[in-house]
Amino acid sequence: MDNSTLKTDSGFWQTRYSVILMCFAATFVCYIDRVNISVAIIPMSEEFGWDVTTQGAILSSFYIGYLLMQIGGGKMADRLGGKLILGLGVLVWSLFTIITPAAAFMGLFALFAARIGMGLGEAVTFPSIYSLVTRWFGADEKSKAIALNASGIPIGTVFALIVTPIIVASLGWEWAFYLFGMVGVVWFVAWQYFVTTTPSEHPRISEAEKQYLADHAPATGAVDEDVPIWPFLKNKALWAIIVAHFCNNWTLYVILSWLPKYVNEGLGVPFAAVGFIAMLPHITSFLCLNIAGNIADRMIKKGMDVTFVRKLMQTIAFGGLAICLVLIGQVESATAAIAILCLGKVFSAAGIGGHSVNHMDIGPRHAGKLMGITNTAGTIPGIIGVYISGMILDATGSWALVFQVTAGVTLFGMIFYLLFASGEKQFD
Repeated sequence: MDNSTLKTDSGFWQTRYSVILMCFAATFVCYIDRVNISVAIIPMSEEFGWDVTTQGAILSSFYIGYLLMQIGGGKMADRLGGKLILGLGVLVWSLFTIITPAAAFMGLFALFAARIGMGLGEAVTFPSIYSLVTRWFGADEKSKAIALNASGIPIGTVFALIVTPIIVASLGWEWAFYLFGMVGVVWFVAWQYFVTTTPSEHPRISEAEKQYLADHAPATGAVDEDVPIWPFLKNKALWAIIVAHFCNNWTLYVILSWLPKYVNEGLGVPFAAVGFIAMLPHITSFLCLNIAGNIADRMIKKGMDVTFVRKLMQTIAFGGLAICLVLIGQVESATAAIAILCLGKVFSAAGIGGHSVNHMDIGPRHAGKLMGITNTAGTIPGIIGVYISGMILDATGSWALVFQVTAGVTLFGMIFYLLFASGEKQFD
């Protein structure tokens, strides 16, 4: 059954579209809860007297919890179902978001604990979503699906950058955590209605779509056996994704954590305008992610080799981004710096058709676990990259050096991926 038959039999709107939109919403909530502290920490540091190194430690502590649960979250999603694991994750991180102000007033130890707990909850997000997508989407739709889900990252970031200063100015920084935390509770109720782990379980899916997914989805049911991670780690193609994920997230987390401060202090933009200026690269990312995902799927539909498509998209992503990161350090005006950063986001979006979806090529049944493995490596920059950037700023005051180090990491990732990546199935 082809797509045209599917649309004729069951209408334009497919059940799998609702599933990926709910995944997008989960990613949106994930990032508004993660990013709001990047803005709120400015008034918080004034109130509590934190220096830049302490701020970096607070921002990076989240990633300790995020690191610890990646592989476990992926294994649980593949075995118990992405619906259950992601739903529980959202409730956990929403709770820790809500209690963040109380923890801050109790002291740094309590705040670190709350941030780590929040990281534990958010850790299951992407492994669970990958486990769902590989069961709900055909091989020639997965780049678009993952691109739409990834769009929740910049949109959630933009929302947090705009709304957090408004909440802080109107109600106080504490309310940015109370209000954003409650959004996850609302999402959880909708999640129970719209989503099931597999198409065969969904009570409202059409027979036409169910049959289409049975014929085209790379994976179907749960992974029954508890496969250890060591056999996976012997594979060069997986290591290509691991390294690319690490290098990609170095840029992502440094920008997520420090962009508001760079705009405020490095470029001299008043605090009230920080959110509006810092949102521009993320809006660019949102638009270009979906375009890049469609381009990658179209190339594969036309018969191009999957390995070639993955390497081409990743080279465009990392090569273009690295050049832009070097250039940012050479300009002084806010307009030029943000314009270059936006251009970098145009290039980096191509990675959605490269390493970002490569897990489902090499091991469709184990996509959740593979995402957990690579996102474990991808979380390390959230700890060391964010912290090292704070140390560089404390020691030298040089934003240019922060961006140059990031560019070097990005170029290394491009070379490694070109050498070892594959689009062929590696694991049964």
